[in-house]
Amino acid sequence: MFALVDCNNFYASCERVFKPQLRNKPVAILSNNDGCVISMSDEVKKILPFGAPIFKWERVCRENNIHVFSSNYPLYGDMSERVMSILGQFSPDVEIYSIDEAFLEFRGFKDFDYQKEALKIRERILQWTGIPTCVGIAPTKGLSKIANKIARTNLKQSKGVCVIDSEEKRIKALKWLSIEKVWGIGYRLQKKLKARGCITAYDFTQLNSEWVRKTYSITLWELQQDLLGKPTLRLNKLKNKKSIATTRSFETTFSDLNNIKERISTFAMSSAEKLRNQKSSCYMIIILLSSHRHKKDTEQHRASKTILFSQPTNSSLTISKAAVEAVESIFKKGIKYKRAGVIVTGLVPENNFQLDLFTQENPKHKSLMSAIDKVNKKFKADKIKLANQDLQRTWKMRQERLSPKYTTNINEVINVK
Repeated sequence: MFALVDCNNFYASCERVFKPQLRNKPVAILSNNDGCVISMSDEVKKILPFGAPIFKWERVCRENNIHVFSSNYPLYGDMSERVMSILGQFSPDVEIYSIDEAFLEFRGFKDFDYQKEALKIRERILQWTGIPTCVGIAPTKGLSKIANKIARTNLKQSKGVCVIDSEEKRIKALKWLSIEKVWGIGYRLQKKLKARGCITAYDFTQLNSEWVRKTYSITLWELQQDLLGKPTLRLNKLKNKKSIATTRSFETTFSDLNNIKERISTFAMSSAEKLRNQKSSCYMIIILLSSHRHKKDTEQHRASKTILFSQPTNSSLTISKAAVEAVESIFKKGIKYKRAGVIVTGLVPENNFQLDLFTQENPKHKSLMSAIDKVNKKFKADKIKLANQDLQRTWKMRQERLSPKYTTNINEVINVK
């Protein structure tokens, strides 16, 4: 059996944990640079559309007393780690699917009361973290997704739990779910399936399996088998990324080279740290720079440059230096730039690669990077930075409605009277 545990309105719920006065009040969370609404409490979903640009809906928020916050990623990341660590107490087989949901596999759990176990999972997470969740349990991953949707839709009746443990329940659930809400079926695919008469998930399972495999893909066939109750989609093992991108929009437009070099250096530092976390090195970096594409009345410029290293590296010093030199070469004076990024690719294991006969990176870099990572990990913040970085901020984003980092900054820990 598989369980899908999904946190309800996760970002909004994280804000409510430390502001209990916001419970049952409308809460909305904004994207980077306070742009669009990316998370909402149930109360807000009746008022705002997902992705609503906040500058267009400011008046509506005031009229409806909607509490709007900037994204507080350190807080959300830390709360997510706490939830996922709790899930590890219920099964050794856990696949973290996203920041707010995870699959669990129960192997060898015979004569097990899944309803009781699901309630226990939900209650423990709520008690230990304050985050409300829904739990769906079924014989396959695909069906557990549907079970979770049922639990979430009928929250009062289901108490946040749904278990599909019989053929009758499986068929009833599939007939209840419309085809466009099936996990893994996008907008274009649903149109094609509807043209074939698939209105519900049950209709999809009635299609000829071989035809689905030949006409579409092995992935869609696996999903169909899962919905038929045949476990086909397994838990995914954590894999290293083939490339790592750090791209951001600036809080305002920059036309001076020094500000852009500082941003590029920060992005390069972040990319290098991610490389070391997965024990990889890169042969190549790509630097991106673009102006504000929505301001048609200003001169536009988009450019990129690729840098190849003679031997792979994950040193922040090496990658940052190459990135800064690259952005200097593509920078165009007089342009107002809005976005930049660093992509590291050509990844190989850090301890297994081809050496270069004539060049060699300073061997001190490895121990230095290890020391930097150790300090930054201990304090859960970028305490050590390169000299050309902004020492006051990690990302220069517009965050005018930012809540405190209650769990990751000792100076912002909540005061209890």
